[in-house]
Amino acid sequence: MASEQITSSEYIKHHLQNLTYGQHPDGTWGFAHNAQEASDMGFWAINVDTIGVSVLLGVLMMWFFRGVAKKANAGIPTATQNFAEWIIEFIDTSVRGSFSGRNPLVAPLALTIFVWIFLMNLMDLIAIDLVPQLAGFVGSTAFGADPHHVFFKVVPSTDPNATFGMAFVVFAMVIYYSIKVKGLGGFFGELAFHPFPKWMFPINLFLEGVTLISKPISLSLRLFGNMYAGEMIFILIAIMYGAGLLLGSFGGVLQIGWAIFHILIITLQAFIFMTLTIVYLDMAHQENH
Repeated sequence: MASEQITSSEYIKHHLQNLTYGQHPDGTWGFAHNAQEASDMGFWAINVDTIGVSVLLGVLMMWFFRGVAKKANAGIPTATQNFAEWIIEFIDTSVRGSFSGRNPLVAPLALTIFVWIFLMNLMDLIAIDLVPQLAGFVGSTAFGADPHHVFFKVVPSTDPNATFGMAFVVFAMVIYYSIKVKGLGGFFGELAFHPFPKWMFPINLFLEGVTLISKPISLSLRLFGNMYAGEMIFILIAIMYGAGLLLGSFGGVLQIGWAIFHILIITLQAFIFMTLTIVYLDMAHQENH
């Protein structure tokens, strides 16, 4: 930070800005140089860093489990196989405890959600300046860009677009299975005729509708809010390194302590997202709910 000679406010803004690609108001396509330009690009702007890191982590996740499955044996398992089996057994236990229906898709979905979100959150433990500075170096040397205009957020779950995207997929599955299991009439009846008598269906419909819509919103904002706050704390601690030896040393101690505590947070948030997904799908499969 000290070598960049920028203010604390500029440092924070730089670390909270995504690498956004889209169409500028003048009709040209390119990367945004600041948050205002990213906002002006509109709905179809793409956060390249969020998509790139998410896809990379997804590929690594599938490569890991595929490699373990190909080398698995019934004899003495390797440490890697033991680790993979431990994760699968943990997910299987969670699904059996929270899902009472019969759907072969739920357990693989829960495994994917837990591991993928955990890996996204885990990126928060990478040194806060490492990837942005590397991106700035590549952008300046390879493309001649101003390094101050090259952004890169390495934690996809700090981007609400990613968390809302995952939550909306879960929400679509909840709606699909609710209609498939209960029928369109049963699904509407569940919304319109509970919990009060049928003649109060407008009130029922409003209350149940709000409850239904709140599911993807709470699911996404809970993950985003916790990870965004954790990332902000790391950024604020990093600012202390440029404030003198004493404050910088104290910042180093704080960073280690927060990183250890943050391991619990990133695991818990992945578990909560997975558990709520299982619970919502279980409710969708209950005909008498």
